Amino acid sequence: MKITTELVDYISELSRLELEAGEKRDMTAELERIVAYMDVLNQLDTTGVEPMSHVFPVKNVLREDEVVPSQDRSELLAGSPAPDGEAFLVPKAVE
Repeated sequence: MKITTELVDYISELSRLELEAGEKRDMTAELERIVAYMDVLNQLDTTGVEPMSHVFPVKNVLREDEVVPSQDRSELLAGSPAPDGEAFLVPKAVE
């Protein structure tokens, strides 16, 4: 794949980068090297290799969810200026 300055302009616009002329020239050469390396990788024989999303096995390291008692509703509403026993009452903000 040939990397053109128009393609670099398009990519830089998508990336919201402002590249000067020298930077565009350098970026064009760098992207051509990256694409050339991808072509080398595409030549590898990967038959029989199972696709994977990560190099290492990924497992959930978070704790299990547990149902625990929450705060008492009446205690939480005790500091409210106008509770109705179920929720905080607030002034209407939207008509």
